[in-house]
Amino acid sequence: MPGGGGPYDLETLRQRALSCRLCRDRFGFEPRPVLRVSTTARILIAGQAPGVRVHNSGIPWNDPSGKRLRAWLGLDDETFYDEGRIAILPQGLCYPGDDGKGGDRPPPAICARTWHNDIIAAMKNVELKILAGAHAHAFHLGPRRRENMTETVRHWRDYAPDIFPLPHPSWRNNAWLKRNPFFEAELLPALRARIDEILDGGR
Repeated sequence: MPGGGGPYDLETLRQRALSCRLCRDRFGFEPRPVLRVSTTARILIAGQAPGVRVHNSGIPWNDPSGKRLRAWLGLDDETFYDEGRIAILPQGLCYPGDDGKGGDRPPPAICARTWHNDIIAAMKNVELKILAGAHAHAFHLGPRRRENMTETVRHWRDYAPDIFPLPHPSWRNNAWLKRNPFFEAELLPALRARIDEILDGGR
């Protein structure tokens, strides 16, 4: 299947992405792309890839990680899922499968190469990118990211107010959160204030 390959309008790109089956053979099961995008969204949430629960429901961040993310952002479900204001575009649009070690496989690089530049370019009103996890850091920050996820998040002020890098909100990062109290004490209040500023300005 061809990729984005624009120029296309955002709705055409969305429909093409939702019908993408590039990774069917790679995964060994039927892919189910999950994304929410709009031309009016002013905030973009970029994560890693859907988990199995999201794969089954088709609802992004519909899992414990999503519940934690919404708490971090200070958003209720209604606001979080209002795609007219908040776009959700993971690095891998589909659940990539189990890695056999209790986690998921990483998002295939072909996904972002195929879809993301065109989709992001078509969302011209985005003012804030929230990057959850190292895969999103790598794509959106490129050479601006630090040597690892921790240092990238620690230097969040270098990217604000337009970009906020976060750890992935997985339970696997509980120990990281305890070791890095600056995240909840400093970064999250600044991020919530920025979100409120953007959403209040769009009411």
